[in-house]
Amino acid sequence: MTTTIIRLPEVKKQTGLSRSTIYDFIAKGQFPRQVELGVHAVGWVEADIQGWIASRINRRNAA
Repeated sequence: MTTTIIRLPEVKKQTGLSRSTIYDFIAKGQFPRQVELGVHAVGWVEADIQGWIASRINRRNAA
């Protein structure tokens, strides 16, 4: 199994969220946390982001 790490521009593209909204959701425990890649670099596990998107779709469909 391959784990793909994506950086913030790709997370923003996939979710349609702004940087500030992403970090606000992380602080509230409503978005997957980032992975530290280096001293000043972070990324997200793409599968986590896809799962978050799927959960939002499921929530919409359940309403």
